[in-house]
Amino acid sequence: MDNMSELNEDEMQIWNMWKGSFKRVFGRVVKEMSDHTGLSEGDFGVLDRLVQFGNGKLRQQELADSMDWDKSRLSHHLTRMEKRGLVLRKPSDTDRGVQVMITSAGKSALAEALPIVSKAIRRHFLDLITDQDIESIARLADKTKNP
Repeated sequence: MDNMSELNEDEMQIWNMWKGSFKRVFGRVVKEMSDHTGLSEGDFGVLDRLVQFGNGKLRQQELADSMDWDKSRLSHHLTRMEKRGLVLRKPSDTDRGVQVMITSAGKSALAEALPIVSKAIRRHFLDLITDQDIESIARLADKTKNP
């Protein structure tokens, strides 16, 4: 076998450590947010993107692209969020697309979640790393940004 296609034990171990570390930290942040607000990771992602990227509204396709979700997955998720009063969908005025808009309930839910998420990120990640760690993470993120 071509040894470039196989990982040795140390390589596999570092890969699993990296994946596991991210999953643990991310899972803790999402759990704290969900426990305190009832929002899921997907709910938060939708609400946050609507505000950050669209000033409260985005075309459904732009939202799907920003979340790296397919249209069907997002559509089902938005249906559940609409039933809870967090978002509204309406046909776009300018084309055949659909506009997704955050509601006042969605804005309130996001406003409640943001400080919880920030505190959880600080507690489970930022407080545990050094400035040197941050520089290493930034370099790694830059190296792995574009395939």
